[in-house]
Amino acid sequence: MIKRKPQQETSSSSDSGFTIIESLLAIIVVAILLAAISPVLVMSASIRVQSRRIEKANQAATTFIDGVRTKSIKAPGEYSDDNKIKLDPATKDAPRSLEDNLISLTTMPVPDTKDDSDLYLLKKDGMICHTSETGCTKSPDSPSEEFYIQARQILVKGSGADEGYRLAIRVYRSDVDFDKPLLTSTESSTKKTATTVTGSIGNKQAPAIEKTADIGNITTTFQALCRRLGLAPDKDGNNQNCQ
Repeated sequence: MIKRKPQQETSSSSDSGFTIIESLLAIIVVAILLAAISPVLVMSASIRVQSRRIEKANQAATTFIDGVRTKSIKAPGEYSDDNKIKLDPATKDAPRSLEDNLISLTTMPVPDTKDDSDLYLLKKDGMICHTSETGCTKSPDSPSEEFYIQARQILVKGSGADEGYRLAIRVYRSDVDFDKPLLTSTESSTKKTATTVTGSIGNKQAPAIEKTADIGNITTTFQALCRRLGLAPDKDGNNQNCQ
């Protein structure tokens, strides 16, 4: 007697794969997850871009400060006396406050045009020129590699050339729009302020950094530095901390 080989049972359609409804549900779940994490991914990317831009702006500021110290770059006051923030000497009756040594919109208004006398341009090749110089214009293809640098000198009225000064600077992106108001990151009476990191690409009208640096030479004395900082004098009017 011949035995028949039992036939292999075929799986039903429900066990052979995903149905259309199940596939659609999976796509919807994945889409919801992607929508939930996409803002985090976008913010992470924008922070990296902004961090890199601020790092470059800080390098631009350092290059500018070194150039002014070595006199390879003309100081802002050499272009206009308006580029000097002149402080009254500190006395016992009129001590200087910390705010007097900081940048404000009162002492250092934001640039109105790219031809302002206190504005420089860092080119993509690393060269720094004053915007009044012929050919000192930004490159149209390298906005992330170039920066505008606003600079002024902070010094005490009547101080000599060898007493040094504080150099106040703001660094703006080269794609800043001079047809719109520029901003500053420091507090002021007009509250014309803004944070650099806003939205996905940052506020280009706000400076990437603001800072000050001391500029002196081999003849600048410690007493001159104290007078510039305006340390509190003693009861006789002598700057006791500068001895």
